[in-house]
Amino acid sequence: MTRLLLPLLLTLSFRALPQDVPALLQQAARLEADFKEEDALVKYQEIVKLQPHNVFALCHCSDLSCRIGNRQDSRDKKIDYFKAGHDYADAAWRLDSTNSEANVVMAFSIGRMILLESGREKVAGAGAIKRYADDAIRYDPDNYKAWHILGRWHYEISGLNFIERTLAKWFYGALPDASLQESIHDYEKSMSLRPAFMLNYLELAKACHRDGQNARAIQLLRRLDSLRDGMYDDRQVRREGRQLLAEWQ
Repeated sequence: MTRLLLPLLLTLSFRALPQDVPALLQQAARLEADFKEEDALVKYQEIVKLQPHNVFALCHCSDLSCRIGNRQDSRDKKIDYFKAGHDYADAAWRLDSTNSEANVVMAFSIGRMILLESGREKVAGAGAIKRYADDAIRYDPDNYKAWHILGRWHYEISGLNFIERTLAKWFYGALPDASLQESIHDYEKSMSLRPAFMLNYLELAKACHRDGQNARAIQLLRRLDSLRDGMYDDRQVRREGRQLLAEWQ
């Protein structure tokens, strides 16, 4: 029996060798570059199985789960992916709360989950999103994703209606100050750090349009349409940009 089990045990041991991880990381990165995000997620999940404390892989699992979940066609499927994304983010953050990317995916996953919630839950999560985004910037001032999230936070909070603001005051105390000008500043900062990040152009255009800067908003949307897709979701970003351009011109 021992002679029969030995080859199997050796095979299982080799499958779990840490040196498999660099190869899996390369495969995952290549799949992401080819816009095969579901397949990339599987690779990162394999890495987490081999190395449960791999913060880099946990962050990618979180980010991809949230992005894939946002494309699902039912609320239940979205929730499943968003919850998984938050679980991965929480695991990464607990391993290293000073890791900028771990704070980014915490903010991102909370933001995704509250999109499906009512006004009260949105207000409850808003403070946490800003805390994690601020920490991400504190630990890495050049993290363009953190600046983008902070820009989105200022945009959304500055646009809360009276009922949502009242709920925030009654149940959670006053939210941190938010302004459209801060939103524009944060998007611009993110853009300066990552000029090819297409979503910055779309969201900055929305902020400028709300601020009455219609000419600049149109210019940003035209610039967006000239960029190359850098990730799967850029196709939808480009479509939305073209729709807004047709409306605002």
